[in-house]
Amino acid sequence: MPEGDTVWQAARRLHDALAGKVLTLSDFRVPKYATVDLTGRAVLDTVSRGKHLLTRFEGGLTLHSHLRMEGAWKVYGAGERWRGGPAHQIRVVLGTADRTAVGYRLQVLELLRTAEEGRAVAHLGPDLLGPDWDPELALAHVLADPDRPLGEALLDQRNLAGIGNVYKSELCFLLGVTPWLPVGALPADRAAKLPVLAKRLLEANRDRAVRRTTGLPGQNLFVYGRAPRPCLRCGTSVRVADQGDRSRERPTYWCPACQSGPAPAPDVPRGRRTSHGR
Repeated sequence: MPEGDTVWQAARRLHDALAGKVLTLSDFRVPKYATVDLTGRAVLDTVSRGKHLLTRFEGGLTLHSHLRMEGAWKVYGAGERWRGGPAHQIRVVLGTADRTAVGYRLQVLELLRTAEEGRAVAHLGPDLLGPDWDPELALAHVLADPDRPLGEALLDQRNLAGIGNVYKSELCFLLGVTPWLPVGALPADRAAKLPVLAKRLLEANRDRAVRRTTGLPGQNLFVYGRAPRPCLRCGTSVRVADQGDRSRERPTYWCPACQSGPAPAPDVPRGRRTSHGR
């Protein structure tokens, strides 16, 4: 699932392509909105809210979309060939005189009154890249359930909005704790760093084509996707295991030497792992 910085970039592309222009093409390819026609309406803006996208039109309408695992918005110039996937994967097309935005594989797509946007995003915690960012509130949300594993708390968009699986693993590495550490066991000094560090990482990457967290030449990430290669700090083999319930398991990476706290036991079959201290 895309991280908050990726969704922020998608919002900016849509905004730059459509905002302030009148739609000359409106094509919804989902049964619920098959008869909807926004042609002739001006596009006001597109903003991100955590991992959600909100495109607003004159007349008080908002198109709410979410990329989930495979969705994408692609923007094309006049006469440019669409390359985002086969035609049957297209869910909506919004076009102006010089740009066309095509939404592929959008599992969440709904048209709602702008005044009712809260129905789609009010459940979200403070947005790491949004105007509502509140580090103290975000940290309070994360720490509210002391027994919950830190990695799961970070992924919960109700706590703070924008962190995905990559940043979960990278943040835990930078904090020196495993993603399975109960949030109540997170040392106070590291807890205080968490919201500041999370925001710094997302802000640093929202304008980059390639996400980087290390600052090291030729090395983009500390642990995510690196198992079983050596840790960039200590040389120990990076490990990977699933975290979460079976319906939403996420591959999670960590260094057993640099990060303290519980972690899945090695060589335990998928779905039967237990935790133990390092």
